[in-house]
Amino acid sequence: MRTQPNILAIVLAGGEGKRLHPLTEDRAKPAVPFGGSYRLIDFVLSNLVNAGYMKIAVLTQYKSHSLDRHISQAWNLAGPTSQYIASVPAQQRRGKRWFSGSADAIVQSINLINDEEPDYVIVFGADHVYRMDPSQMVEEHIATGKDCSVAGIRVPREEASAFGCIEADDEGSITKFVEKPANPPTIPGDPEKTYASMGNYVFTASALKKALLEDEKNEDSEHDMGGDIIPYFVAKNQAHVYDFVGNKVPGVTERDHGYWRDVGTIDSFYEAHMDLISVHPIFNLYNSKWPINSTDTSNWPPAKFVENGIAQSSMVSAGCIISGGTVRNSVLATDVRVADGATVEGSVLLPGVRVGKGAVVRHAILDKNVIVSEGAIIGVDPDADKKRFVVSDGGVVVVGKNDTV
Repeated sequence: MRTQPNILAIVLAGGEGKRLHPLTEDRAKPAVPFGGSYRLIDFVLSNLVNAGYMKIAVLTQYKSHSLDRHISQAWNLAGPTSQYIASVPAQQRRGKRWFSGSADAIVQSINLINDEEPDYVIVFGADHVYRMDPSQMVEEHIATGKDCSVAGIRVPREEASAFGCIEADDEGSITKFVEKPANPPTIPGDPEKTYASMGNYVFTASALKKALLEDEKNEDSEHDMGGDIIPYFVAKNQAHVYDFVGNKVPGVTERDHGYWRDVGTIDSFYEAHMDLISVHPIFNLYNSKWPINSTDTSNWPPAKFVENGIAQSSMVSAGCIISGGTVRNSVLATDVRVADGATVEGSVLLPGVRVGKGAVVRHAILDKNVIVSEGAIIGVDPDADKKRFVVSDGGVVVVGKNDTV
């Protein structure tokens, strides 16, 4: 007889990620490399696995090959057990159409819920950087007796208009859920803050199925989890806010407790990397009590520094060689080379990048296998950069995959 509830986790990983272009030109957003040796999806999968949830379906759609390969290689649960982490592509089970929204993605894969017969369903996004113990949210969801729980993070009210916002009463029952409101609601007892939706939900399985099937028939719906399904439960007084500030993750410091970042833009992606590299980082990747599992880098030798090559206030991944170059305030992924006299400063270099002799790279993101030729300059002349590359609102220069500068 089962003593624990049966939990199915669904990870929504089908987003196109247009605001991260050109990093998403050739890959799905959750497959974008992050933090030297990770991909964005590794954070949600690590949180689920660390919490003991081992039945995970990852719903994919947009340019998913590298994402599917990563999941099969880095997240392979070997052995004849009921545990799995499986990529599930759009299957057109309910008509010849692709996913038309996050809720439609789940309803088109509703066979997963029918087959697993879970008591509760976790629905999390695939492209946020954070640590969280989902089991604490599940426990609180069960205790409330509600059909739906929404994870909310406290953000300054003046910044909340960029998010889906939650209005809740003193008991945590959600009274209103609005997308990007001009006048964000406040938190009871904390008038300077607003609950912003983290895009993480827990549902009672039977109630979720009913909501999805009703939404499928609604021609006026956009079939979106935040825009349609959550308001459905709010209208029935069946939605609860889970306050992320109360989530206690082993090994988390006071400095990085409650850290969560939506890396949906080039600037937020860049800033999240800068959060990693200070002496006392805002987000600490070196927490062995709640590890973020990464791509297998065992085939790469350790990083090497030769010919007076140096790196300061930086993260340098396996397989890198700094040969007479200088790296400052940067994150280097696996298999990066920085040649004699080159300078890399305040930058993010993805796997396989080559920086030639005397080259200068500042305030930039270089995608996989970019070659910076000898003496080339990036991030020094804004006008010249805008003619050649994508430059974000914050002035971050982005060089696309496989380009030669």
